Amino acid sequence: MQTRSRDRRKIRAGPCRSPNTFALRFAILHRQLRRLLRRGDLRVTYGDGRIVRYGDGSGPRVAVRLTWRGALRLTLNPGLGFGEAYMARDLQVTEGALWDLAEMVGRNRAGMEVGPGVALRTIHAAERWLKQWNGRKAARRNVHHHYDLSLDLYSCFLDSDLQYSCAYFSRPGMSLEDAQAAKKAHLAAKLDLSAGHTVLDIGCGWGGLALDLAQRHPVRLTGVTLSTEQLRTARSRAAAAGVGKRVQFHLSDYRDVEGPFDRIVSVGMLEHVGAPNLDSYFQQIRRLLAEDGVAVMHAIGSRAPPGVTQPFIRKHIFPGGYIPSLSEVLSSIEKAGLWATDIEILRLHYAETLRHWRQRFLKARPAMADLYDERFCRMWEVYLCMSELAFRYLNCMVFQIQLTQRVGTLPITRDYLYEREQAAMPIRRKG
Repeated sequence: MQTRSRDRRKIRAGPCRSPNTFALRFAILHRQLRRLLRRGDLRVTYGDGRIVRYGDGSGPRVAVRLTWRGALRLTLNPGLGFGEAYMARDLQVTEGALWDLAEMVGRNRAGMEVGPGVALRTIHAAERWLKQWNGRKAARRNVHHHYDLSLDLYSCFLDSDLQYSCAYFSRPGMSLEDAQAAKKAHLAAKLDLSAGHTVLDIGCGWGGLALDLAQRHPVRLTGVTLSTEQLRTARSRAAAAGVGKRVQFHLSDYRDVEGPFDRIVSVGMLEHVGAPNLDSYFQQIRRLLAEDGVAVMHAIGSRAPPGVTQPFIRKHIFPGGYIPSLSEVLSSIEKAGLWATDIEILRLHYAETLRHWRQRFLKARPAMADLYDERFCRMWEVYLCMSELAFRYLNCMVFQIQLTQRVGTLPITRDYLYEREQAAMPIRRKG
């Protein structure tokens, strides 16, 4: 803690005029960039005016101007410092765009990821338990930080149904709206819905999936969220759609829900549970699920061994968030005594989703700067670029896991999934 305090004082103090300090900062960062950027064409203008080229000169040129305070941030903690330097204008892209810089880094890092050693795995395990023990109060606070932002912000880059999760690009060239509709149809097929089923949507967002399921199937929906803004919007949309009697939304923690339910769906919620709570989460799923019930989990995962949350994302975007490895999730499912009856890995679907979001956000950036400020917009741009980089070049993917209590609950081939999915037709609705 004392070391971090000293670091913060140095950053606030501004550029150091000592030639020795200049040389040290340059040497450290120069060595890091030389090692990382084997391909590409990056020109960096440093605080003393020197210009250094990195990469082999291939591809489009990207140029950045980096203050010495920005260089200090990058040398102390690159994962956090890159985003914070951009937010503070200590790193400015003067040629190309932020995504061009992020993509260059991603192309060079692709395939370089290796599993941590024994010592680092031990440190990561301790950090997961210390920073992701998301009790009820912490969970509400963390959700408020991100999801209770203005609906105007989310409306500017999401699809018209406000689907804030990975879309499903079932064919090339799909629009974001069509790909999100395909995602909902894909999930509905895996739920294998029938008339009269009771359905629980854990982490229901602004209600889009629940309303879509209710309009396509004669079922009863219960959606739970910890976001007051999402709850208000979801209830308003349910009333406007005329399905208020069959669709109910509540401000509730998943740990406080009482069942049973015939079907359970959770999209983009598992990432907020936290590593220490994965076992209890799937035990709660089993308690809530009817004996012949079906649950479908759609979540971000990692193909790598268990690690820690990216520091910029954890601090500024999703406090308490954690992307679990598939091995962690399956271990918790096994402990809960559930059958994993279908597992699908969605590769690059989220990268394409994030590309759409990033492009839409940039178009709406002037309005978002008026709504919040330029620093917020720079932070959000870093978030979207970092996220796309992680799914396009690094270890992130999306998994959909179908769960049952009984081995014979569902058909023993996947034919029924394709039949139900192809029969689904998009529904246009207001709200």
